[in-house]
Amino acid sequence: MNAAPNLSMNAMTDLPSPTLDSASTVASDAGADPSRGAPLIDVRDLRKRFGEVEVLRGIDLQIARSEVVCIIGPSGSGKSTLLRCLAALETYDQGDVRIEGELLGYSERNGRRVRASQGEINRVRRNVGMVFQQFNLWPHMTALGNVMEALLRVRHLSRDEARRRAHAMLETVGLAHKADAYPARLSGGQQQRVAIARALAMEPHIMLFDEPTSALDPELVGEVLQVMKQLARDGMTMAVVTHEMGFAAQVADKVVFIDQGRIAAQGAPREVFHDAGQPRLQQFLQNYFDRNAFWARGNDDAAPL
Repeated sequence: MNAAPNLSMNAMTDLPSPTLDSASTVASDAGADPSRGAPLIDVRDLRKRFGEVEVLRGIDLQIARSEVVCIIGPSGSGKSTLLRCLAALETYDQGDVRIEGELLGYSERNGRRVRASQGEINRVRRNVGMVFQQFNLWPHMTALGNVMEALLRVRHLSRDEARRRAHAMLETVGLAHKADAYPARLSGGQQQRVAIARALAMEPHIMLFDEPTSALDPELVGEVLQVMKQLARDGMTMAVVTHEMGFAAQVADKVVFIDQGRIAAQGAPREVFHDAGQPRLQQFLQNYFDRNAFWARGNDDAAPL
């Protein structure tokens, strides 16, 4: 049985092979586009340890309003830890995380930084929604009930208003016809779309996605990505940890490559995928394309398509 989710938080075309011999270096400027105004997420010198291991080693990142940032990198590089720090699901050790200008996780008292109360943390992250790798739906509730629950318990809406908003969110993700279905009767892609609807029902200003398609069969990935693409078109501010390079190339305003707890490169998708001059990024992308190559078999030998 899946664990109950945190109520306050739950709220492809082929990518051409990159040019790996370019001398151009991806810009490392972490600044958000000034035309978009002050960043909704502002991260400065973020550091996080688990025991003796420093997982995040000085992350600087700004995400502007309506910007879509896709975070890529090898397993164990710190991508998911970064996202969990942005949602206050992990306590960071050093640096600042500011959500819409407010410090997350800490308060300043008499010139000293102290851990904020849970109520204060919830207040600062109230406009942040998060979707996880696992769907975390309550198996004893219908799709509608899963979306309604946080609206009833966290937002304290009336049952009629919660039902109305939940129906609207299920319609947004294309599942209005599954409102009365239980999770066991839904495909993995449908369950993840219910999880997205649950997060959207809380009316977040920022959506965080932690590898939302990694638990899905390949045939079900597309339906979840289509919902995310529509959110991007509608102007939702999004930070997405993903291994779906085609999605990142199509949708992201900025792609951030993290390696060994640091941002090694970032820039527009074309800069990252086609004009990458950073050696570690080149290696990562080459490994990705090697793993995902398709081969056409001729009479004598195989040749790449």
